[in-house]
Order: sequence, then C-alpha cells, then structure tokens
Amino acid sequence: MNAQVPDSLIPYDEIVQDALRAVVGRVLGQVASTGALPGEHHFYITFKTQAAGVDIPKRLVERFPDEMTIVIQHRFWDLTVDASRFSVGLSFNQIPSTLIIPFSAITGFHDPAVNFELRFQAAEGPDGGPEPHDPAENDGPQAKPVEDGSNVVAVDFKRKK
Repeated sequence: MNAQVPDSLIPYDEIVQDALRAVVGRVLGQVASTGALPGEHHFYITFKTQAAGVDIPKRLVERFPDEMTIVIQHRFWDLTVDASRFSVGLSFNQIPSTLIIPFSAITGFHDPAVNFELRFQAAEGPDGGPEPHDPAENDGPQAKPVEDGSNVVAVDFKRKK
C-alpha cells in the first residue's frame, strides 16, 4: 500500500503568508488610527526595494538596491494603511521622505518590545503577485518547534529551485 500524499492544488503557503501580512496591516492600521505607538512598541520592517508597487526615493534604492529595513518608533508621520499597502514619512540623514510599501514586498516584521517577529518570502512575480513555483514537496522533514519561550513566528516555506 502506497501512502503517498498528493500534491496540493490549493496554494496554502501563499494563503498563510497573505494572512500573516494582514497581521502587519492590522497592527499598522491601529497605530495609524491613534497616531501613536502604544507603550514601548516599535517596529522594524524589512522589504524588497525593487518589488512591484514600492515607491521610495531613488537615493534609497541606490543605497539599498535589494532590501531595506525601516524603523517606526520615535520620528514618523503620515502613516496611512489600506488593504494592500502602507505609506509612512521618515527621515534619512535629516531628509524627509515618504515611502509607499505594499505588504507583498515585506520580508520581515519585528516588534522588539515584545520579541514578536514574522518572516515572509517577498512576492516577486512579473505582475507583483507571487512568483511561479513548482508543486509543493509534501514529504519534507517535519519542522521542530522552537522552545526558547519567545513569541517569534517563523514562516519558512521551502521551494524547489
């Protein structure tokens, strides 16, 4: 008897990543609605600077041609959030800049105040959607739970190259 699990025709990994990106959107939306970060919370957000829909100053793209991390903590302004992206004003070397970042470009979100972290694979397809991928390899090794007491949620979907 062969107990081979069939390949999924449902893109579960993409669905889960979209749901976790919605967590980032909800958190940023709450900050935008109140205009301030609660308590000691602050965020490190890493994103692909060349991803579809990213709109940042050219000097930042030149300095960070692949990936960039921003910090939303003390000095930020005009934070706006919609279903697919957020916009925020930040200063870089005392030059005010507005950044527009789609949630699909985010590769990491970290709130060090509570040691909460999410990691993503950036959507890099030609239309800004997920890049094409091979069928899932459902027979991979089982993930081992992290038992260090932290609140880190790691999403690591292996893709066949």
